[in-house]
Amino acid sequence: MRKAAGSDTRAHAGGKDGEPPEASDSEVLLFGGPLRYDMGWSQHADAFPELNLRAMVRRLPSLLASSFRLAWQADRRAARTVLAAEVGRGLAQAVSLLAVNTVLARLIAGGPVEDRLRGAAPALTALAAVMLLAALLRAASTYGTGRLEPKVERVATELYLERAAAVELAAIEDDAFHKLLDTAKYGAQSARRMISYSARVVNAMISLVAAAGVLTVLHPALLPLLVTMTLPSAWSALTIARRRYESFHTWIQHARAGHLISSLLTEPEAAPEVRVHGVGPFLLRHFRSMSESAEAEQERLARLAARTGLVAAAWTGIATVATYATLGGLLLAGAMALSVVGTAVIAIRTGSASLDALVLEVNSLHEEALFVGDMQRLYVEAAQRAIPVGGAPLPANPREIRLESVTFTYPGKAARPALCDVTLTVPLGKIVALVGENGSGKTTLVKLLAGLYAPDRGRILWDDVDAANADRQQLAERIAMVAQDFKRWPFTARVNVALGRPSAAPTDERVSSSVAEAGAQDVVADLPRGLDTLLARGFSGGHELSGGQWQRLGIARAAYRRGQILIVDEPTAALDARAELEVFEKIRALAGTGQTVILITHRLASVRHADLVHVLDQGRLVESGSPEELLAMGGVYAELYSLQAEQFTAKVPTRGAG
Repeated sequence: MRKAAGSDTRAHAGGKDGEPPEASDSEVLLFGGPLRYDMGWSQHADAFPELNLRAMVRRLPSLLASSFRLAWQADRRAARTVLAAEVGRGLAQAVSLLAVNTVLARLIAGGPVEDRLRGAAPALTALAAVMLLAALLRAASTYGTGRLEPKVERVATELYLERAAAVELAAIEDDAFHKLLDTAKYGAQSARRMISYSARVVNAMISLVAAAGVLTVLHPALLPLLVTMTLPSAWSALTIARRRYESFHTWIQHARAGHLISSLLTEPEAAPEVRVHGVGPFLLRHFRSMSESAEAEQERLARLAARTGLVAAAWTGIATVATYATLGGLLLAGAMALSVVGTAVIAIRTGSASLDALVLEVNSLHEEALFVGDMQRLYVEAAQRAIPVGGAPLPANPREIRLESVTFTYPGKAARPALCDVTLTVPLGKIVALVGENGSGKTTLVKLLAGLYAPDRGRILWDDVDAANADRQQLAERIAMVAQDFKRWPFTARVNVALGRPSAAPTDERVSSSVAEAGAQDVVADLPRGLDTLLARGFSGGHELSGGQWQRLGIARAAYRRGQILIVDEPTAALDARAELEVFEKIRALAGTGQTVILITHRLASVRHADLVHVLDQGRLVESGSPEELLAMGGVYAELYSLQAEQFTAKVPTRGAG
């Protein structure tokens, strides 16, 4: 089931007479407006008209072929087993109908009862054998489907995750692409369900052909009546499916918001504030409001489904009466023998059941195929937005990285550029500091240097090689980063360090030396199981670190990477004064080995040992030079330095004065 905040995420809206409701107060207050996707622009809008009977029949071969390709890719032997078993079951249905007709003809014929039973015995024996064979084939199909489904889901999920992990950072941060990620993640589950639906479709198709063939032989007028009996239910199923699919895509962001609110009530990071500030009732109130919107959508769809079902049932009833009236008329007119009428009744019931099953299963297959289509669209778009492979090689030992007139604006933001016409040099083998107030563009600049973004204008050169044309894999290999919000992986301490370079085997020697370089020996020593301690409190044996301890492990992770350039963004934000001094001593030691250090910090006293300082202000480079040169200039750096120095030199007023 695809779940939302208290409901099925395929069904979210609600209102009278099929009209969706206005945005709830919770949506407006918490998220700034209605959490709806306008389907007018969506690629999925084209899928809605396809949910009709003609399109369903037209697309059926391609749907079955798609399912078979998924199954073949996952497990060829199981795929062959399921296909053969379902075809065999359908053929067994045809043989059983012919056997029933023979049995009825023998039993209704004139003569002694013993002779009639003796004449029906061979057909009865054949019928029993066919039923046994059908049972064996059903068991084989069940076994094969059970093998296939989890394998298909795994293969589809791996492809989804592989493509999603390989796209540019800008794609992950793009709302439209993230919406596609949200919807496509259901594709793997849909691919799994398509296997069993396809098996049942094949069986129902062959059973229907068998029943239709028998009816056509018995009397040509019976086949159209069979179709007429089933068309209303087909229309009903397709109409309801179309509404569900549209609702799912329109309300998926609302569903994600409901999950977010519920998770905030249980996540460890929010737990202290939830309790101290009494946030729990507030979140529960808005969770209830969001859930009620979701429930209203389910009610709306249920109301429409009930109305549609009643109309379909009325037409089906009329068609059924007409069918049996026709049979009675043919019998009274002598156009059909009683045994043939009996066979026709069984064939009509069998054919009607097969056609109903076919319509419902094809409808389900088509609906799931739409979600698999979302996943396939993700594959296409992810390939278009993937990190490029290959490119010009970077210099083995570059002298400098140079930004020339670099401008960058975050996608979807109409505000001023995060960086505007920045030209500066980063000499390699030195300590280079980037300073400035919040929002000045420091973190954006290092993300551009690391290749996470590409400039809108300008160039980033490694000596004379433009990073835009360079091999991105090579560029990433040169960089080690300790971001301000680096990931705290819920794994062991050893893995948290070794993920600095997951391609390298996590040997004890390399991990220990990286921990030592970061000054994190005491952190590891205090852990219950040392490096093998799980750093996730929510699991058995899990342990939680303080912010400062995590920061040291983050630096150890960067040291483990052995990158040519180490980028550290606010590396001492969670450290006390003594620990801060130790960390900067470690950073200076790294630079002493020839590694380039690009340092971002608000604590200007910490950059006094930097070889070069670049000062940014509102996305522009305003000053460059050594710390001494910048202090002598009396500009922005000197002003910020003085403001911080005053915090330590200002006199504290004594109590009781005056």
